[in-house]
Amino acid sequence: MRHDPFPDDLVTAQEAWTRTYEELARPRPTGVTDLRRRLIRLSVQVHFHPFWTLQAHPSTSRGDLLHRVRAGQPDREETAA
Repeated sequence: MRHDPFPDDLVTAQEAWTRTYEELARPRPTGVTDLRRRLIRLSVQVHFHPFWTLQAHPSTSRGDLLHRVRAGQPDREETAA
């Protein structure tokens, strides 16, 4: 069994951050102000998430979270191998 050390709400916030950043990076995005505000709000959510201070996996880093989200693993629950 594989166990994902990241809580669902942290993964969801990072996924939303990635989508928002990609929207903002497109040529001539619409609603730039709203996208920037959303990106700031999500940045705060991810950066100050309690997982980073209370984590049970000290070797887990923010880079691991980003890599996990970019890999596009669809489920966040434990899955049978």
